[in-house]
Amino acid sequence: MTRFRALTLTAVLAGLLAGGVAFAQGQGPGRRGGPGGFGGPGGPGGPGGLPLQALNLTEAQQDQVKQLMEQSRQQNQNVGEQLRSAMEAQRKAVETIPVDEGLIRSTTQALVDAQTEMAIHQARLRSEIFTLLTPDQQAQVRKLQAERNQRGQQERQRGQQRQKQ
Repeated sequence: MTRFRALTLTAVLAGLLAGGVAFAQGQGPGRRGGPGGFGGPGGPGGPGGLPLQALNLTEAQQDQVKQLMEQSRQQNQNVGEQLRSAMEAQRKAVETIPVDEGLIRSTTQALVDAQTEMAIHQARLRSEIFTLLTPDQQAQVRKLQAERNQRGQQERQRGQQRQKQ
């Protein structure tokens, strides 16, 4: 059971890391697109999962978002590297024979700390971008996110029903 948890945690963290790496790459050539003229990393439509493509951002807003992304890129790369290192250290600790519970606990705590830093960094960026939006755009973001959450809930329910069958 412990090995299963470790493997599951590693898989989840690898997904977070992959998202963090994509997020860290920021805007690059050829990444502008969509109805609002802005596309890129960080989830559906833009950084932090904000659906920026659906908001018809002005050119000024697009430039401000790009500037925020560039400002956060280096910090996000540093946090991503900490996360990768922590994942590797935890993996090695789990594979150590004989089992060293203290090492596993300390490396797992370091991993949790790195994940926390990544989440805080992404939340700050998301908040900064959100404040650039007009009140109408902010309301549209909330509506689109509620719809996305509802679709996710329906998918989870369907998955649970399939498991019962």
